[in-house]
Amino acid sequence: MSIDEVSLSKGELYTYVTNKSAKGKKGTLLASIKGTLSRDIIAVLLKIPLEQREQVKEVTLDMANNMAHAVKMSFPKAMLTTDHFHVIKLAMEALQHLRIKYRWEEMDKENQAIKDAKDKGVKYKAFVLPNDDSLKQLLARCRYIIAKTAEEWTDSQAERADLLFNCYPFLEIAYKHVLQLRSIYKNTDRSKAVVELKNWILKTKSLNIKEFNTVAHTIQDKMDTIWERPSKCVSKESSYSGHFLTSFKKV
Repeated sequence: MSIDEVSLSKGELYTYVTNKSAKGKKGTLLASIKGTLSRDIIAVLLKIPLEQREQVKEVTLDMANNMAHAVKMSFPKAMLTTDHFHVIKLAMEALQHLRIKYRWEEMDKENQAIKDAKDKGVKYKAFVLPNDDSLKQLLARCRYIIAKTAEEWTDSQAERADLLFNCYPFLEIAYKHVLQLRSIYKNTDRSKAVVELKNWILKTKSLNIKEFNTVAHTIQDKMDTIWERPSKCVSKESSYSGHFLTSFKKV
C-alpha cells in the first residue's frame, strides 16, 4: 500500500491510500480522506475490518510523522518504507534553496550597485555573461537545469550550467552531491547501497552546507524506514529515475 497527501483544488489537501498491486486500475484507490490529520485518517481506515488490515505487509509513505502514526495504528502488521521519491525530493529542495539564496544575494548586490551609481551621478551598467545572462538571470534560468542529470541537458543548457558552476563552484559541489544520492537508488546490491548511504551522510557533514545538513539529519532519523528487507530490495519501477532500491530496512 501507499499513503500520501494530494492537493486537488484551491490548495485543499487530501490523503490518498492506494493499493500498488492494482497498478492504477480498478481497486487502486482504497481511501480518499479530506485533510492530513492522523486522527481523521485513522478513523476512516479503522472502518476496514481488522482481518483485512492485518493482511497489509508494507506501506510506503513520506517522512511526515503523522502519516507514520496513522499507518502504525491502521495496519498493525505492516512494515513502513519511506518512498525514495521523498528522500530525493528533500535533497533537491535543499539544492534549489541554495540556488535561490545565491540569487537573492545577487539581487541585493545589483540593487546596491544601482544605488551607488545613482549617488555618483553615473549610469549603471549591468554585468552580463557571455550568453547575455546577468548573474541573477543565470541563477533563475538554471532552476530546471540542476533538476536534471548532465546527460539530459541540451547544448544551451549545458552552456548555461557551465557558466553557473564556474561562477558558483559551491553550487556544483551541491549538485553533484544530489546526483550521488540519486545514484544510490540505482544500486541493486543492498549491502553496498547501505554503505553508500551512510557514506553520503558522512560526506554531507564534511561539506558543511546548512541545507544539506538538514537533509542528512532527516535521513538519519528515518533510517529504519529507508532500509528494506533484502528479499524485496530491488524494484524495476520508479517514478523518479528509472531504477531504484525501494528502501533497505533492517529486519
